[in-house]
Amino acid sequence: MNGFASPDPSAAGWPPTAETPRAEADVPAGAEVQTGSSALAPPDLSLRSARFRKGREETWTRLERLVVRLEQKGLSSLTVEEAMELPTLYHSELASLAVARSLILDRNLLEYLENLSLRAYLVVYGPRTSLWECLAAFFKTGLPASVRALKWHILATGLLAAFSVLVAFVAVRADPNLFAVFVTDLDDRTYAASAQDLLDGLFLDWRGVKYSFLHFANFLYRNNTMVALNCFGLGFLLGVPTITLIIQNFLILGAFLALYFDKGLFIEFVGWLSIHGVTELSAIVLSGAAGLSIAQAIVVPGESSRLENLRRHGRHAATVMVGVVLMLLAAGILEGCFRQLFSFTILRYLVAIGTAIFWTRYFLSGRQKTNEEADATSAQADASDRQNP
Repeated sequence: MNGFASPDPSAAGWPPTAETPRAEADVPAGAEVQTGSSALAPPDLSLRSARFRKGREETWTRLERLVVRLEQKGLSSLTVEEAMELPTLYHSELASLAVARSLILDRNLLEYLENLSLRAYLVVYGPRTSLWECLAAFFKTGLPASVRALKWHILATGLLAAFSVLVAFVAVRADPNLFAVFVTDLDDRTYAASAQDLLDGLFLDWRGVKYSFLHFANFLYRNNTMVALNCFGLGFLLGVPTITLIIQNFLILGAFLALYFDKGLFIEFVGWLSIHGVTELSAIVLSGAAGLSIAQAIVVPGESSRLENLRRHGRHAATVMVGVVLMLLAAGILEGCFRQLFSFTILRYLVAIGTAIFWTRYFLSGRQKTNEEADATSAQADASDRQNP
């Protein structure tokens, strides 16, 4: 058509057959013609990797030397020229990594470049503070600020706990038979026990370091931590399990207060309890507050979406729970060890007052930032999370 004849593939010797060798005219004389699967075999990967390394390996070696020096001796070990050269070497290595991935080179080379790029990223763009500096900042400002951020949840949990104690105290005093209703796991501490037996239980002898630290304190720590984690972790179920656990545990406390009050041992029991109870009960209240904050983020998200509100509340709640676990560790040591060492009630009250002052001052410390600055910091963190999900 249009004066052009249609090409005839068969006339041109296509497709190749046994009688028509493929592209014989293009094969140099004396060269072997590959047939079968060998004609489709990829080139040697080691040869391609060697060609790829040529001209680039010097840059990688230079970057690795600077990274190693930074990891071992810090930024002060570099000169000004080396510090300015480092980002350039890093971006050059990233470009090499991208090319290596596209060419599908051997795995060893890819792993080397990926590890080098990760290490270089950490020294170029990573934090300039050490692990100890980060921990110091967390305990100095981060944890107290997160506790203060949950102040209304702490107030609500504290009021719920106090109300539960009061209800159980009044109910058991009115009807001692209700003690078994509130305290289901009964031991020797019941209304059937004599006042002297109950008093002896408050002043047990010291049983040695091994038992006190390794066995009893460890048991108390694991038990209390499980309660606290349940209060926090079950907060996403609209806070119902959290409220139930707070009520249940503080009803037990109110029942025991009524028992020792009726036996005339109220002052001794409060001293026995307070040496570790100030820390332990405060930690339980904090865990309940953390769980209620998660529940609020789900039930009442406000103007933000539930996901954004949960992220903001969850950041503070998780930080508080780190402090709760450490507080319960301290409470376990106080309860398992020092409570029996201090055999005088007055000493126990002094320790309780000291721990109360310590925790109060600690959680109220580091308030140099205003509320506006804290909100701005939180907003910046939320924006960063949205940009880098």
